[in-house]
Amino acid sequence: MTAPAPGSTAARTRPAVLAASADLTADYDVALLDLDGVVYVGADAVPGVATALAAVRSRGMRLAYVTNNASRRPTEVAEMLSGMGVPADAADVVTSAQAAGHLLRERLPPGSSVLIVGSEALADEVRAAGLVPVRTATPLPAAVVQGYTPDTGWRDLAEATIAVRGGALWVATNTDSTLPSARGPLPGNGALVAAVRTATGGEPEVVGKPRPGLHRESVERTGARRPLVVGDRLDTDIEGAVAAGADSLLVLTGVTTVEQLIAAAEGQRPTYIAAGVAGLLQEHPPVTCQDTQATCGGFAARLDTDALVLSGSGADPVDALRALCEVSWCADPAVRPIVAEGEGATAALQDLGVRTASAA
Repeated sequence: MTAPAPGSTAARTRPAVLAASADLTADYDVALLDLDGVVYVGADAVPGVATALAAVRSRGMRLAYVTNNASRRPTEVAEMLSGMGVPADAADVVTSAQAAGHLLRERLPPGSSVLIVGSEALADEVRAAGLVPVRTATPLPAAVVQGYTPDTGWRDLAEATIAVRGGALWVATNTDSTLPSARGPLPGNGALVAAVRTATGGEPEVVGKPRPGLHRESVERTGARRPLVVGDRLDTDIEGAVAAGADSLLVLTGVTTVEQLIAAAEGQRPTYIAAGVAGLLQEHPPVTCQDTQATCGGFAARLDTDALVLSGSGADPVDALRALCEVSWCADPAVRPIVAEGEGATAALQDLGVRTASAA
């Protein structure tokens, strides 16, 4: 596929059938990889990710690390990834702070002041865009840009409120309501944006996923002609890919559960599914469908009244998931009980972490 036109907001829809591919590294030229949940989880690399990505590169596919997180500089992200054994240079990293700088440069005259509610990494990108970062709303700045940092406090939100109420352009790097931590979800940038929204009644322009700004930035910086978005979240990575007209690979190493994927709405359905980023190196078999039954890799799934029934057996449990998704997506997607018929189906669902009961 060719990259979408920069700035395109037209949503792309596709058939429910998951696409087949013998070699994703041949079909696409750049993998646009999300970070948390794809390359690492918390402070640790996903097991096997460094080896898999090195193999992807050896086949000629380029890698870009695309993140909604605006709190770190590309050099810092690259150093962190390299420390995990993942091949990365600063030029391989694309952040929502860069996308925000791009938007502000397009919308404001050079030298305009921009109120920073966020990290110094965000301020650096504003400065690189030929604009002047400030930390106060007096005098009134031309714009406010809001990105996550754990150091944001009431006074920062108050300055943003004053500026937005005064008519400043308001840009948010992302509106993720939470961010992951070892202690569970914590307030993300979206929670802080909500405070300013409540105080002003305004609505920011958002550049991060699932909005197309960050995808546009990634395509422009990498020169991708056939990008493949790789992510773990339906509501940011996959929805953003669909909105931008790009194909996508959902990996199961992050936050999306099998049940959520099977019940995914049309605008949040990936082109491919894999257990992890090694799926870039693996064949993605076709899914065949007839009436209310789908088959893939030795597994068969059917819709039986209000339940999804899986039968058969195969070498790859993800093939079972592909068949289940096909049946669900062709019907009215909903959360339904999943029933296993036979030992092979039961084992596959156990491997996928699905709670199920064997058929009577």
